[in-house]
Amino acid sequence: MKALVIYESMYGNTHLIADAIGTGLSEVAEVVVIPVREATPALLHDADLIVVGGPTHAHGVSRPATRQAAADAAEKPGSELVVEPDAAGTGLRDWFSTLDWMSGRAAAFDTRLDAPAPFTGRASKGITRMLRHHGFTVVTEPQSFLVTKANHLEADEAKRARDWGVELAAMIGVLTTG
Repeated sequence: MKALVIYESMYGNTHLIADAIGTGLSEVAEVVVIPVREATPALLHDADLIVVGGPTHAHGVSRPATRQAAADAAEKPGSELVVEPDAAGTGLRDWFSTLDWMSGRAAAFDTRLDAPAPFTGRASKGITRMLRHHGFTVVTEPQSFLVTKANHLEADEAKRARDWGVELAAMIGVLTTG
């Protein structure tokens, strides 16, 4: 089984979660974890499962303006934020706009501030809609992984992401053989 974990990350938290999901999936699958700018249609066609995630910006999936605002925030004097090397270029919303109709199994995740979802929004819901719009069968409810106000993953979120990867691998294994 082949799995592809595609992420958009500005400050590194979503990248860490993508890696953890990949680790969980790797227990039963060949896994590639890549930034969205490297996610070609050929890679998608070869995967049995595609897991797509990004940070929650302005209650949803990032836009060019929110990505720029995140980069600008990191450049402010006194900021401790560091923009991820993979952050430049295409975001998930732009990437989805380049995709044709696809098929296959998929799942979505996001990172968001540790506060009730009605206050923060959830990019994973928008990612799920975009996956379905492009023909993917979404195999599970979207997941959110939480970040502190100081822009660090909450304790145990990487472990929870790895465990979710294990659950996804088991689910896809059952769907593939059943």
